[in-house]
Amino acid sequence: MSAREKAAKAGHRTLITLFSLFAAFPFAWMLITAFKKTNDLLDPNSFPFGYPKGPTLENLRVLFEETLFVRWIGNTVFVGVIVVIITLLLAVPAGYALARLSGTFGEQLGIGIFLTYLVPPTILFIPLAKVVSTLHLQDNLWALVVTYPSFTIPFCTWLMMGFFKAIPKDIEEAAMVDGMSRLGAFTRVILPMSVAGLLTVVIFTFTLVMQEFVYGLTFINSGRNFTVSVGVPSFLVRGDVYFWGSLMGACFIASVPIAFLYNLFVDRFIAGFTVGAVKG
Repeated sequence: MSAREKAAKAGHRTLITLFSLFAAFPFAWMLITAFKKTNDLLDPNSFPFGYPKGPTLENLRVLFEETLFVRWIGNTVFVGVIVVIITLLLAVPAGYALARLSGTFGEQLGIGIFLTYLVPPTILFIPLAKVVSTLHLQDNLWALVVTYPSFTIPFCTWLMMGFFKAIPKDIEEAAMVDGMSRLGAFTRVILPMSVAGLLTVVIFTFTLVMQEFVYGLTFINSGRNFTVSVGVPSFLVRGDVYFWGSLMGACFIASVPIAFLYNLFVDRFIAGFTVGAVKG
């Protein structure tokens, strides 16, 4: 190996190491802060990456005993699972239909559906509030189940449309020649080939549900029905008092499962996202 190749390899490793440290720093900071005493957090002369006055479990005690954090996690999982199912049931067949729609009309329709995703939630929550009121779903988790697909379905439809376009039509036509119906070719041939796209939809949808704040704050009033993105800041930020240790503990616990899913399926996730975004 020449000196130039060694230098390039060393530079590549250095760049990856720096990027890894940059990406891991928020998680490390949350974990360190979650076990810090309040005096350490408020002391500007305290060492930020250690525990000069010793670690404490008080922040986690406040989080689990003085708030409804466990219930908020359960509410978020409940809403997220149902929204993921609804999004898959509607976005996947819609994306397939648009991908197989010949001519420029299908592409224009797909772009039009995607543009609805770009409408800010601060504008949409006003008409959606009327829908929630008409259905008598105020302060009910089903209000979020009804409203969240309004921004998950458009994007996921566009994403799956691009992914299905990357799958040659000859494959399903060959399956239909062998005796399958179009529905059979779709379910038994196309869907198994679309696992990367389906995982992308699942992870993307669940992430949006976990981080959404506007609809959760608007349609839910009682603390027992909050999702984690609304409950944590509502109960742990009291006026100008911030429970930093408990806040960081809540953020770390809520973010680790999502980060784990991203890393577990990172190859399939990137493949599905790039195919849907570039080739679509």
